Amino acid sequence: MSRLVIVSNRVPPRERTSLAGGLVIALREAIAGRDTLWFGWSGATSATPGKEPHLHRAGRLTLATLDLTTEDYAGYYRGFSNGMLWPLLHHRVGLSEFSRADLIAYRRVNRAFAAGLAPLLRPDDTIWVQDYHLFPLGAALREAGVRGRIGFFLHVPFPPRALWEALPDGDALVRDIGTYDVLGVQTDEDARHLNEVLSVNGQVPRARVFPIGIDPEAFATAARKAVAGTEVQRLCQSLGERALIVGIDRLDYSKGLPQRFRGFAQLLRRYPEHHNRVTFLQIAPVSRGDVAQYRSLRRELDELVGRINSEHAEFDWTPLRYLTRAVRREVLAGFCRVARVGLVTPLRDGMNLVAKEYVAAQDPEDPGALVLSRFAGAANEMDGAIVINPHDPDATAEALHMALTIAADERRARWGRMWRAVNHYTAAGWARSFLAALEASPASRAA
Repeated sequence: MSRLVIVSNRVPPRERTSLAGGLVIALREAIAGRDTLWFGWSGATSATPGKEPHLHRAGRLTLATLDLTTEDYAGYYRGFSNGMLWPLLHHRVGLSEFSRADLIAYRRVNRAFAAGLAPLLRPDDTIWVQDYHLFPLGAALREAGVRGRIGFFLHVPFPPRALWEALPDGDALVRDIGTYDVLGVQTDEDARHLNEVLSVNGQVPRARVFPIGIDPEAFATAARKAVAGTEVQRLCQSLGERALIVGIDRLDYSKGLPQRFRGFAQLLRRYPEHHNRVTFLQIAPVSRGDVAQYRSLRRELDELVGRINSEHAEFDWTPLRYLTRAVRREVLAGFCRVARVGLVTPLRDGMNLVAKEYVAAQDPEDPGALVLSRFAGAANEMDGAIVINPHDPDATAEALHMALTIAADERRARWGRMWRAVNHYTAAGWARSFLAALEASPASRAA
């Protein structure tokens, strides 16, 4: 078996030997029992970073990282990746901010990654590049003389051609994307959008669908264990007999949090029978706090929470609880298990694994209900979810009312259909299927 080379914006922390969290969970199966080199940014910046990667070996896994200059961090990461590409890819072109200097930094960092990675490669390595930060990396590696197979997976959505064309120099970026041997996306819609953009730019439309998943059995086990833990017990005691609605997201404008809060407020206005009988817990750790749009979003959410609670709270009941700090993954699993409703309502999401984790965490004998945005990639798989348009607060309120009052038999039937889907599209299956396609790609493209 050839060595696997994973390239991503960030690599797992050295101390995280269990590889628990985010992308590393999805790739754990691919890494297990295989020599692996994981290359990316160290997360550190300095005035004069070295050009040679830092290497750290842990068993069969080698981490290789590069530092960035402060200027390159600002342009590549904060500027072009998260200020331009992220909103564009999530269909929020009005929030995109383009700077030619940011684009230059973005390409400069991708070339630096290629220059740092190329000397570490072996002729038979299988190279798998992850996500939008690294669109140009395959072309940069080819220019550096790398001839092995290179695959790319986009974890976020890809927008329609009309939106993509708002990106200055987008044609050049599409040519870079077209150099990969295998292109993976989350949904059929993403594949159609990317293939159309590739086609009109003279590239082979090779985008294929590889839906990402979770390890459902492991998450279910973690949820069962967490219920007996201190944090989950404290939450349950604070709820009393009230039903729990839970939302778990990174604090980001793509997650539809203001719309979600307004939908919950409509539930309380339209269905007074839920007063003092339900509590909504939203966990949204702050991210990208140095970006203006995210600071504005946080202010908006703070104001919404205050207004909703001031309108509906009782002396012994706070209807909306809102946390902006991180909570340990195993504790989140326990929160999901005890929640009567999982509320997952992004305005646009590549997949959204929280929806799958909520399903995996449930007690099969008494499962909760999932309220899910139609704009999450997971909506294509979650046949038993209550699917809504998150832009309509009344639709959210109606779905929450249905989720809170649905009969036990129907809850079990809906959960069973979703559980089968979660077990069909797993993290291990995602990694296996993508790597199989990459390793079977025509040798002529790798020559």
